Order: sequence, then structure tokens, then C-alpha cells
Amino acid sequence: MTDSLIELPLREAHRRAGARFAPFAGWDMPLQYTGIVQEHRAVREQAGVFDVSHMGRVEVRGTDVGPHLRAITTANMGRLEPGRSRYSLYCNEQGGIADDIIAYRLEPDRWMIVHNADNAVPDAARVRAAFGDAMTDIGRDTVMLAVQGPAAAEALRTTLGLDLESVARHGCVEFDWHGGRVFFGRTGYTGEDGGECVLDPEHGQELWDALLAAGVAPIGLGARDTLRLEAALPLHGHDISPDTNPFEAGLGWAVGLQDGAPFIGRDALAALAGDPPRRLACVRLLDRGVLRAEFEVFDPTNSSTEPVSRLTSGAFSPTLEIGIGMAYLPAPLAVVGTQLAIDIRGRAVPAEVVARPFYQRPS
Repeated sequence: MTDSLIELPLREAHRRAGARFAPFAGWDMPLQYTGIVQEHRAVREQAGVFDVSHMGRVEVRGTDVGPHLRAITTANMGRLEPGRSRYSLYCNEQGGIADDIIAYRLEPDRWMIVHNADNAVPDAARVRAAFGDAMTDIGRDTVMLAVQGPAAAEALRTTLGLDLESVARHGCVEFDWHGGRVFFGRTGYTGEDGGECVLDPEHGQELWDALLAAGVAPIGLGARDTLRLEAALPLHGHDISPDTNPFEAGLGWAVGLQDGAPFIGRDALAALAGDPPRRLACVRLLDRGVLRAEFEVFDPTNSSTEPVSRLTSGAFSPTLEIGIGMAYLPAPLAVVGTQLAIDIRGRAVPAEVVARPFYQRPS
């Protein structure tokens, strides 16, 4: 550990690659290697590899995992087929988002659930309460590498011998590689194609080295944030939290109420379903400026000096070359084309609501 921060198993590999480290969720994480903008563009134009081993990972075994998962998540996991994954939410009794997760059904009786790093401990406790000893926390025993970008398919073929097109989108597979076992899920957090690999640290080091040798760029947390923001993917603790509900966050599609099955927060969510009074909206500057979370948002047609919202996320978009952000706006303002103003250090910069996402990869 570094100053009580948890170190990644591949820390020395990151140091050799030129990483600059920064604390994140209790971990000492690579923030950037060559620069955020350069790394961002590498993922959009070629391929990049992210070490996301700080994410929580638990494995659950049993013949009745799906129904028990249904009791703690918002999605009907019992209908998930082996070799598939599903995005879902943990909610509190008030319907607030305790975390967003991805569950992978590896085999009929074996599942892996990936949690956000900030929530890894309480999330694991939630799963443990539902499954007892059938749950194993594998987060510290494995490495998780995400390979993303238009050249990710070729990089995965070259290094792992994996044909990306043989894996359905949101699908997952496991296979042997150089004497180790590799999990691969065709999922990610950048808006690009590719996938995420989970394997033991020794083979994780081997895969990291092979990817870099194949020309894949190492990517830090800085670019990961700008990439996910361009794709309008929410970050827990910023765009979604226990104080926000799925419907106002635009995640109502991840809530299954039709089957009538009980789960934590169901009653509150049933009452909240419908048209929310506020909505998470994408906002784009119309003039120069860099947006940051907590910047105040104003309605220029209203004479009030009070902001209508604050940004939950904000950054300069290297792809669009303009400032972008997200904010919960009153429903009448959360309409594409609505004109806004954002306070950037005392300067009211014009902005507008745009369609979600900001960026979508070419089909």
C-alpha cells in the first residue's frame, strides 16, 4: 500500500509505462500516461487498455442464483441465459440508486457480479446477505483489464486468439490461455466496442505486456472519465447516487416491475414510475470553456438569480472539442434545444440541452 492506498497488482507495469498515479476510491490508480487528450483519442481512433482491477468482483454459485439476485437488484436476473450479462441497479428502500452493476451468467450455476470500487464493500455485504457462503469475493485475487476501441478486435485476436465477433454484444465467455483461465465480457465503459478480461495477476501481467507490444495504448482514469462522459454513461457518486432514482436518471429501462417480484426498493420505485419532475440531461457549451461537476446551471429566460441545477459531471470533450456535462434539470427544461447558461468562474457561458449520448461510435 502507498499511504494506506491499495496498490494494483500490476502497479510496476504501470510505472514502467510512465503512469502518473492519483488516489481513487481508496486505490492508487494510474491517472494518465502520455496525457488525457492523447489517451482519449487513442481509444476513439485505435485501441486502449485500462487496468480496472479496482472494481469489485464477486462470484456466486448455486442452482437458484437468479431468483435470489432478483430480490436484491432491479432486473429480473432469473431470465438471463448463460453466456450473457445484464446491467442492473441496487436500490435502497426509498428507490435511490445504491450502485449500478453488471451481472454475468458464466454457467447455469455460476455468476460474476461487478461493482463500483467506491461501493465494493457494502455491495459485497449485500450479496453475502443474500447468498451466504455461496458468494466468493474474487476482487483481490484477480486482475481486470478493459480493451476498448475500433482496433480492439484485432488486438484481442492477436493477443488472446479471441474472435470478438464470436461473442455476442453483452455476452461473455471463458477460455484457457497460456495455462491460465480468462473470462471475457463484451462490455465496457467508453462507448466503443471491445471487452473486459478477468484473470489471475500472473497472466494479467502477461496480457498487459502483450497488448502494449501489439500497439495498444495504456489508458488512465482521466481519459476513462472523458470517454464515458461523451457516451453519457453515468458515474455513481456523481450522476447517480442514493439520492437519485432510476427514472429521473434515464435508467427506468433497468427496472423490472412487470413480474411483480419483490426486491429492495420495489414499492418506492412503483410509486416513482412515470414522468419524473426532473431529468438527467446532456448539456453542451456553445462557447469556449471547460465544464466541471458542481458548476451552476441557469435558465437565461428566468430573471431569478438562483441556479436551476448544478452539473453532476463536466469535462472538455476531446472528440467534440467543446465543453460537455450532465445535470438534473426540471422536466420542462430537459428538452433538446433548451438554451441554458453555465457559470464558469463568474462568466455566464451559453449552453444548450442536446440528445443523449454526446458521442456514438459509427455503426
